Amino acid sequence: MQKINSDIKSGSFDPVYLLFGEEAYLRRSYKNRLRQAMVGDDTMNYTYYEGKDFSATELMGIAETLPFFADRRLIIAENTGLFKKEAGELADYLDRMPDTTHLIFVEEEIDKRNKLYKRVTKLGHALECKRQTAGELKKWAAKGLAQSGKKITEKTLELFLTKTGDDMENIHRELDKLISYTEGREIVTAEDVEAITTTQLSNRIFDMIHAIAAGERKKALDLYSDLLALKEPPMRILFLLARQFHGLLQVKELREQGAGKDEIASKCRLQPFVVSRYMGQASRFTKEQLEEYVRLAVETEEAVKKGNLKDNLAVELLIVQFSEK
Repeated sequence: MQKINSDIKSGSFDPVYLLFGEEAYLRRSYKNRLRQAMVGDDTMNYTYYEGKDFSATELMGIAETLPFFADRRLIIAENTGLFKKEAGELADYLDRMPDTTHLIFVEEEIDKRNKLYKRVTKLGHALECKRQTAGELKKWAAKGLAQSGKKITEKTLELFLTKTGDDMENIHRELDKLISYTEGREIVTAEDVEAITTTQLSNRIFDMIHAIAAGERKKALDLYSDLLALKEPPMRILFLLARQFHGLLQVKELREQGAGKDEIASKCRLQPFVVSRYMGQASRFTKEQLEEYVRLAVETEEAVKKGNLKDNLAVELLIVQFSEK
């Protein structure tokens, strides 16, 4: 990120950039910043391609065209899949591309063995847009609030992030809501967060499992009904239940092996503040219970796929089974 930030500040750009990785917000942010810095609002010297159905030959033809009354021509190609298949012709072309043309590739997934990837890293710069750590997300969210004249405690910020999850796009959207909701006030409170922040589906699943652990079958079923009312597919709810129980089992096993929070977070690919919640919830179940829950979830999925049970009823019966353990 530092390299691209420096290029934007200096106005000196590499011939080609690749923005890739699972954090869509960062991919889009750096794509837009680079475009603005390179060509601004100039549409005559800017070309955008999206999707796998485009011609590399056409792209190279446009790249050969000199910019019209400008210093550079910019081409952006997004979600093309070029970095997961043979793209030798385009890779070879980058060596002879005019100095006045710049290329930005934007992809979620790539293969680093790909010839085009190797050529991009040789001639330009590849930025991997990873999911951000808990610390990075806290700093970013706090900075966004501070720029709007807001103050928030670390505890309240953690509450906010447990509701939003670690997707930066969602965090940005929820920050905007929170800033608008607290207009005229400097301090953002936990009550503000609870009042305006939308709880993500994964957190609703967490609440459902909490109810199961407490033996509160009606509450668990009510939460399931709420999710159905929100048009969440039963099989997605089943998938998330199974994933969360599997995660709790992993956390419990690692905890029993003496692993600390940071080690668990690293091995389970969870944010540290999420691990704290998992550790607390895992303590409510025995290892045998969690293994049984994972098994039941798999069996339920198989029953639905074989047509033995309707998906809606299958998940409801599964929650009842969980609540009886």
